[in-house]
Amino acid sequence: MEHDKHAARYVSKLSNKLRRKIDAFSSRESFSGSQGRVLHFILAQSNDVFQKDIEEEYSLRPPTATELLKKMEKNGLIYREAMASDARMKRIVVSEKALQYKDMVIADITALEEELTKDISQNELDIFFKVIEKMLDNIS
Repeated sequence: MEHDKHAARYVSKLSNKLRRKIDAFSSRESFSGSQGRVLHFILAQSNDVFQKDIEEEYSLRPPTATELLKKMEKNGLIYREAMASDARMKRIVVSEKALQYKDMVIADITALEEELTKDISQNELDIFFKVIEKMLDNIS
């Protein structure tokens, strides 16, 4: 392996650039980039979404997810609704305010995905995802 190429460094660089791009989208509105990402995830789901789903999707620790969801609730983007079957289970529901941002959030994320994968073949993407999944497994 070349000395100047380290997988962790490259993943970190990509992650930082993506975070900055997503933060730039959201700074136009009244929520942070991470709130925008979570909002996009919730809006894209067809089933009920719970905190556990957010934790798994973004590899967040429970306290981090709790803080993020509290801020989203304070910003009026979501509310939590106790499930009839188990009051301890709280479903995350997007507010009317959040629904106003739906098209914009989805357009931003779609445009970012297109920019990110431009000039990369489906075969290269398949390999990329296979490698990333192995890396995630390796450090889990």
